[in-house]
Amino acid sequence: MRSSNRGPCRVLRHAPWALMAMLSAPVWAQPATPASGASSIYTCTDDQGHRLTADHPIAECSAREQRVLNHDGSLRAVLPPTLTAEERAEKEVRERRAANMRAAQADAARRDRNLLQRFPDQASHQKAREAALDGVRAATRTSENRLRELAVERRPLVTEAEFYKGRSMPATLKVQLDANDAAVDAQRSAMAGQQAEMSRINSLYDTELERLKKLWAGAPPGTLGPASSPAKALPASATSSR
Repeated sequence: MRSSNRGPCRVLRHAPWALMAMLSAPVWAQPATPASGASSIYTCTDDQGHRLTADHPIAECSAREQRVLNHDGSLRAVLPPTLTAEERAEKEVRERRAANMRAAQADAARRDRNLLQRFPDQASHQKAREAALDGVRAATRTSENRLRELAVERRPLVTEAEFYKGRSMPATLKVQLDANDAAVDAQRSAMAGQQAEMSRINSLYDTELERLKKLWAGAPPGTLGPASSPAKALPASATSSR
């Protein structure tokens, strides 16, 4: 009798531990799920067709679209494929090109609006052209007057030089003649620059006028392509020389 009572006592004594082991076993067998504190769940299908899930972006699907889900299974966002270094470089080039085009168009629109504000009609534009040319014309007249002065200054020097024909010319006279020649060359060079400047100004105003005619006719600012810089004349000091 004593020995028959020992069995049940041993079973009862070890029952709590057996019960705990039985309750714990299903928990260990459950698959891991994202922690309740995780902000989102990422899911995708890899190259082999396997569906993957994680609480962070999935490296195996970097070249594929990944769905970002809330914990209730609703869609939070779609993560686009990760670009390669070459693809990122190409994207940056495209974005820079697009940004430059937008900036150029905005600049053209701003210039066109300023152009229309400055020149509401062709008469005002022609007046500005004449004002720009006046400075160069004045510099040209100054050069022409200086050339006449130099011609007058040269006459007595040439007369004196004839006296020494066939003989050695005094150094002072030679210096004066050389200085007169250098001054004449400088004025002729200045006049060539003035003529080039007049051509430049007229060309700029011609181009500007063609654009203005389209704007006056109703073309929206910024739709005519890049705008050229406003026509400006060089200061007289840059186109004349004494």
